[in-house]
Amino acid sequence: MNKKEVVGDPVIIDGRILSLSRAIRAGDFIFLTGQIPFKNGEVMTTGTIEEQTIAVLDEIKETLSIANCDLEDVVKAMVWLTKKEYFPGFNNVFSKYFPKDPPARSAVVNELLVDVKVEVEVIAYKPEK
Repeated sequence: MNKKEVVGDPVIIDGRILSLSRAIRAGDFIFLTGQIPFKNGEVMTTGTIEEQTIAVLDEIKETLSIANCDLEDVVKAMVWLTKKEYFPGFNNVFSKYFPKDPPARSAVVNELLVDVKVEVEVIAYKPEK
């Protein structure tokens, strides 16, 4: 493959098609858009950090499956939390999704564009056959 390939359908929130792709495959790498928590198709602005992290990581798993990947293919995770106090709860959930050979990871505290507690972006490596 010599060019990028869009993975998945367009991202639609509140009837608007967003100006981003769910994921992009570029050769052997899959780059996912930062994922915020959704529940029943709506942005999850309530719930604990653990509940929101589960929602985010489940959505990441779903997107990876569209690209014929799984969590074991993730090589890098970038994490944004709205409060540093959320890190232990986030990390507890994250470690259950990546129990063996976890990806390289960075985490920062930052205000997010929407009223959620966490956003996670990942890069996966899955050689094309």
